[in-house]
Amino acid sequence: MATETVGENAQGFADATGVAGDHGASGAGMPQLDFAHFPNQIFWLVVTLIVIYLVLSRVALPRIGAVLAQRAGTISNDIAAAEDLKRKASEAEDAYEKALADARVEAGRIAAEAKAEIQAELDAAIAKADEQIAAKSAESEKAIADIRAGAVESVRVVAKDAAAEIVTALGFSADQGTIDAAVDNRVKG
Repeated sequence: MATETVGENAQGFADATGVAGDHGASGAGMPQLDFAHFPNQIFWLVVTLIVIYLVLSRVALPRIGAVLAQRAGTISNDIAAAEDLKRKASEAEDAYEKALADARVEAGRIAAEAKAEIQAELDAAIAKADEQIAAKSAESEKAIADIRAGAVESVRVVAKDAAAEIVTALGFSADQGTIDAAVDNRVKG
């Protein structure tokens, strides 16, 4: 009797609201919660999950895996390239250091050669200047010797003339030979 009352009430509610149907007592509630619809809902749930699984496993996950593999490959290639560039940079730095050291050695050698050339030219110029100075000095000594010889002779001539004039001025007379001998004796020593 209690079930009849519920059924009659549900029928009366359906008639009062204008909803007619053959759902019986569950016509007024949510169909998702109706146990009569559960097998159909479970079937479509399983079909939907299988479709989602197939789409994910056949389409989406392979694409994601390919992108991840590509990224991993790119990263490993970039790391390998960075290591290669680091090695090349190290080699370039070593080559630069070697070239710099070689350049310093070469610069030192060139400077030593230039210094030796300059020293040789300087020595040659000094030797030439010494020769010229020696030649000029010899000429000067010869000229001085000539001047001395001329001066001594001039002094003798002047002394002889002066002595003859002095003897004559004093009122004496002397021959030229005696005056010459006296002047020569006095000039020698």
